[in-house]
Amino acid sequence: MSAARNFHGDLFDPPQEAREPSRRASAGPAAAQTLSVSALPALARETLERAIPSLWVAGEVAGWKRYGSSGHCYFSLRDAHAQIRCVMFRSDAQRLPADPDEGMQVRVLGRLTLYDRKGDVQFVVRELEARAAGGLWRVAFEKLRAQLEAEGLLAAARKRPLPDFPETVGVVTSPAGAVLQDILHVIRRRAPWVRVVLSPAPVQGDGAAREIGRALARLGAVAGIDVIIVGRGGGGVEDLWAFNEEPVARAIAACPVPVISAVGHETDVTIADLVADVRAPTPSAAAERAVPDGLALAAGLRVAEGRLRGALLRGVTERRDHLAQLAEGLEDALRDWIVRTRERVARLAHTLEALSPLGILARGYAVAQTAGGRVVRSCRELPGGTPFRLRLGDGSVQARSEGALEADHE
Repeated sequence: MSAARNFHGDLFDPPQEAREPSRRASAGPAAAQTLSVSALPALARETLERAIPSLWVAGEVAGWKRYGSSGHCYFSLRDAHAQIRCVMFRSDAQRLPADPDEGMQVRVLGRLTLYDRKGDVQFVVRELEARAAGGLWRVAFEKLRAQLEAEGLLAAARKRPLPDFPETVGVVTSPAGAVLQDILHVIRRRAPWVRVVLSPAPVQGDGAAREIGRALARLGAVAGIDVIIVGRGGGGVEDLWAFNEEPVARAIAACPVPVISAVGHETDVTIADLVADVRAPTPSAAAERAVPDGLALAAGLRVAEGRLRGALLRGVTERRDHLAQLAEGLEDALRDWIVRTRERVARLAHTLEALSPLGILARGYAVAQTAGGRVVRSCRELPGGTPFRLRLGDGSVQARSEGALEADHE
């Protein structure tokens, strides 16, 4: 029997027994090769693995199960006509962002083998991709997003405003990357008086999400931190995936100060962006959002100073004009009051003069007074020979009574 070809056209040699069936058939029972039960599946596995190299297979997931003790995943891959058992060992399964759902259309990369102990053919999967848009990455993203949204962690009402004039900015990123230098450059240019505190953390790879969460918690416990920037530069979905994991989302939500998320490029949106108080398209943009522009502040202060000076001058001028108007009005009012008062005094003087006894005397009347100055009101008070004084308008004269006369009734 000549060499055969596998599915990819690679040459392989079948076992000796397969090459010489006629010889085995003609040999007697004693001469025939006898295999143990365990040797037969081992031979079949070796032949199968040599014949069929790694390949991609598409189908529908059925019966997915991940065992917690081992971390291995077991499932079946099926289509309308057949199915095959599959296994994905822990070292490969832990790279999955999420477990596939029942009935999900996927494609898997692996190799066909045979499980010696049971003699079952199975497919050992090294990579698994969902056929839906975004793959399992999108599935994991949407599951966590829906969970956090149900808890209210994505609500706009819980977003905190950034401080206008922070004194200290915390940064969570890799100390070795360009992101830190970009942030420092922007802050030094815009607000050189601001202090920066770094809490370093790996931003990709196994365990990165937990380390980022711990770094955020450390900064949150430092007194005087006004705002925190957490982020990294651009990359593929897997590179940015730590910022789509639950530990980072929980740490951002629990942080006691406002958090700015700046992950990847402007088109990249992560769970961290959705939970953070502010999302910046890039780390440099995050630094610009975190601190004010010192040059713009200085220019604004100069403008404000000019406006204040002008307002003060206008205020003084307006107050001065107002006081001048008040003084003029007061002077006019005082002048009017004096005129009215003089006229009133004149009227009162005229009335007083009219009512005064002296005024009566000036009109030709006289008043008789006793020697003691008492006004004589009756003739009986001046019997004959009684001296008295007669008060006239321009003085007094001494007089003596000659006796009373009868009253003149004319």
